[in-house]
Amino acid sequence: MTRKTLPPLRVEDPAQFGKVAVLMGGWSAERDISLKTGAAVLAALKARGVDAHAVDPKDGFQRVLLDGGFDRAWIALHGRGGEDGTVQGALEFLSIPYTGSGVLGSAIGMDKVRTKQAFVAAGLKTPAYAVLKVDDPVGAAVEHIGLPMAVKPAHEGSSIGMTRVDDASLLAAAVAKAREFDRTVLLEEWIDGPEYTVGILEDVALPLIRIETPRTFYDYEAKYFSGDTQYHCPSGLPPALEDEYALASLAAFHAVGARCWGRVDFMVSDDDEPLFLEVNTLPGMTQTSLVPMAAARIGCDFAELAWRILETSMIDKGASST
Repeated sequence: MTRKTLPPLRVEDPAQFGKVAVLMGGWSAERDISLKTGAAVLAALKARGVDAHAVDPKDGFQRVLLDGGFDRAWIALHGRGGEDGTVQGALEFLSIPYTGSGVLGSAIGMDKVRTKQAFVAAGLKTPAYAVLKVDDPVGAAVEHIGLPMAVKPAHEGSSIGMTRVDDASLLAAAVAKAREFDRTVLLEEWIDGPEYTVGILEDVALPLIRIETPRTFYDYEAKYFSGDTQYHCPSGLPPALEDEYALASLAAFHAVGARCWGRVDFMVSDDDEPLFLEVNTLPGMTQTSLVPMAAARIGCDFAELAWRILETSMIDKGASST
């Protein structure tokens, strides 16, 4: 059975955290969403008495962190430069504790190809895929994967640069679109089954959320701006099957070296097998985001969730940064 009870709080006095930098913004394609996440987290921490301050890495954060006397960082960055191990490595170099996964887990989680390889090595199922590098031809992929397929940049989040391809004549344009964001492109078997997401906090799998969108897929617009996306939590799954999916999601989370908190996304095949898509080591954290939605189901409101994630900065990331 999955454990739906969070461990006891490590920190009860906000002064124990010291001065906290909420890193938000950055320079990735997901900057706008990061600013929303950061603003929500900053407000929640301040409401709980934490000495928290907004810091944008785009403004030269290393000098700001050192001169400002910050004791730890709540990473609210999405995408490259913040979610891929880069900032995590810089913070370790500066000896500043930070929230979430370490360097290795962050780097693998941001790389969709390496993530899939980790899933397969751990005995987990993932949709069939092919990888296109800069000069690779696109024709053989249709024969290998079939249609329809998803075409996406290998190192972006929030479905940025992603296209569903139903006709082989449209594949080259979809690959060109993905290459606007990344030199490496992932081609992936399209799964029409239901989509689920599992929030994870300190090795607790939060209640599953089933996602329904009338759009072609759960794209950037559906994630952040559309009012027509439906989120089902409880998911409607039989308890035993939800437990099975939750445990498999924890295995997927650990397979990439992620730790502390994050989110795992998967589709379900016709035979009820979970097909894992990706691990998000820094999911969105606004009042309408998925991890806060799931946490609320077990009585953890947004402010407490932000606090508990800040507590993960107290966890030693270890020499391997996993």
